[in-house]
Amino acid sequence: MPYHTRTATLADYRKGAAELFGDDPKRYAFSNVYEVGNRAAPFERVAVTKSMEYVTEVMKVAGIGPWFAAAHDEFALVMDGEIKVVFVQLDAAARPAPDHLGAVHLRTDPAGPRMGMVRARRGHLVLLPAGAAYRISADPVALVLLQTTAGELTRERWSEICQTA
Repeated sequence: MPYHTRTATLADYRKGAAELFGDDPKRYAFSNVYEVGNRAAPFERVAVTKSMEYVTEVMKVAGIGPWFAAAHDEFALVMDGEIKVVFVQLDAAARPAPDHLGAVHLRTDPAGPRMGMVRARRGHLVLLPAGAAYRISADPVALVLLQTTAGELTRERWSEICQTA
């Protein structure tokens, strides 16, 4: 039997389903990252996987986002579109506390030296280094999966995004 791989985009995706035999679907988390991204506000971080303190967040990137920083490395995997990430080195006083989990919004533009910029397209993985401020932008829109730890910006909406029947 031949199989055909169909790639999705924010504008064109088909929601699949988990097919279970003799078990309760509520015991499993199943969602579609493109559907979650379409429903999310720009730059909102919605968890789609969770293992202990670690999460994968979906972020719809539309326009120029706010400045973020984290005390730990994060990774951004581009699922659709093209993004630009600008990095600025934070001084010690502006960095999140070393034990802080998840990303934080920076209230003002970071004052440190510019570290560089990355342009990434679908399938590219970008390191968001600990202690650096980063700003993600897209024109017009992109979808990113963020590998990070759950924090104050993480939105957990399991009852809204997961298959239950």
